[in-house]
Amino acid sequence: MTDPSTPVAADRAAGAAALGQSETPYLDALRAYADRDPGRFHVPGHKGGPGADPALVDAIGKRALALDIPALTPGIDVGPEPTPFQRAQELAAEAWGAGRTWFLINGASQGNHAAALTLAHLGEAIVVQRNAHSSTIDGVILSGLRPTFVAPEIDPELGIAHCLTPEALDAALRDTDGVVGATAVSPTYFGAVADVRGLAEVAHAHDVPLVVDEAWGAHLAFHERLPEHALSAGADLVISSTHKIVGSLTQSAMLHVAREPVGIDPEVVDRAVTLVESTSPSSLLLGSLDAQRRYIAVQGRELLEEAIEAMAAIRAAVREVRGLDVLDERLVGRRGVHDYDPLRLAIDVRGTGATGYQVAPMLRELGDINLELFGENVMVAVFGMGERVAAQGARLVEALRRAVDQLHAAGPREHEAFAPPPPWGELAMGPREAFLGPQEVVPAERAVGRVAAESLAAYPPGVPNVLPGERLTAETLDYVQRALEQGGSLRGASDRKLRTVRVVAE
Repeated sequence: MTDPSTPVAADRAAGAAALGQSETPYLDALRAYADRDPGRFHVPGHKGGPGADPALVDAIGKRALALDIPALTPGIDVGPEPTPFQRAQELAAEAWGAGRTWFLINGASQGNHAAALTLAHLGEAIVVQRNAHSSTIDGVILSGLRPTFVAPEIDPELGIAHCLTPEALDAALRDTDGVVGATAVSPTYFGAVADVRGLAEVAHAHDVPLVVDEAWGAHLAFHERLPEHALSAGADLVISSTHKIVGSLTQSAMLHVAREPVGIDPEVVDRAVTLVESTSPSSLLLGSLDAQRRYIAVQGRELLEEAIEAMAAIRAAVREVRGLDVLDERLVGRRGVHDYDPLRLAIDVRGTGATGYQVAPMLRELGDINLELFGENVMVAVFGMGERVAAQGARLVEALRRAVDQLHAAGPREHEAFAPPPPWGELAMGPREAFLGPQEVVPAERAVGRVAAESLAAYPPGVPNVLPGERLTAETLDYVQRALEQGGSLRGASDRKLRTVRVVAE
């Protein structure tokens, strides 16, 4: 939970009005422009609505089209400073306790790309948590960084990855010559939170910055009953996928730099963000970031309190369903689990005799329930900060009961237990060298022993099983193929069915 020695979320909420957090300067500027009904002799071609297909107007509404305004519009993001756009980002930095914040319109993926490009200004060698999101690996490829991978802790019962420990990070940093930075993931898809304070202390002892992919933790800063968020725990650069829990529009996110970062120059971050962003950013995405920043800064504590209480009741109800259990604070203390996010509902299905791959389609059929993630042993349902958590939870629990009743009525099921994920292959060359170098496409069965020229990331959860530059093994290819057979999908591969694999030419 939040360190009592740091400013808690309650104090931040109490001072929100004094900091101007009740304002939405960028969103207000968009609305003012639309309300004037100006002559739109600029893009986009729908001209605020008149040029749009009637079906699109009916689907998203006239107002959304009227607010779709291009960049470099006077009174919005150019003109006397601070512009409304600059002020919106300043308010976000204040709300999260950052030295500076950037609005992102290509999701947390853009933040991971920018983070890698920032570190590349310092040198080439970095330490990367091996189960990082595939966008982190894409950033490594784009930047030309030379990674040393360090494994997170794997839960021996559930077969899922938890977090990186400070001890593992320390060993990797000591073993990496010329290291200039380290990256970690917290929280995980399943709600486990790392000892970010310990990780930051280790990184800083080696005189390098710590980058934390906190995509799933944008809400943590706003309630004292939640785990300490990465910036307050000492991280230097933090990627925040604001749309996931806080509720901005899909594809919007933020990147935060600490007030006194180790080794990170905010001007370099700014250059990196600009390099990987569109010159035609969506005002709708940016406006949603401004609005949801106000929502969580002003009302977040109240909304999160309600959600935390409702989630406790939902977890208790799930545990009453025969064969189901949940991941919760009982995980805390296991290796790689320093704390747990109570807004995540991770459901352990092992007691049903079925897998998550089997249960998730049943939920869709029985109650039109669509989960964030499902695997062999665990399914994950995500709840937003401001939604009707209790009502939505009741709907999910009812569908779970019906699915489990059907499973028991059908009698015992036989399924061959998944083998644990095989060890990652040897890194035979740098990811950028492999991705951009001479390559060829071979049938999957002939790829064993070859060096991959592309990522293979079974989704969910989208964590690469194979990276460019790693040597392919039969065990890994079999594991990915089985995930596909169970209903998963494949990211990063040129052949999403894994009939062929792109490898480095011999």
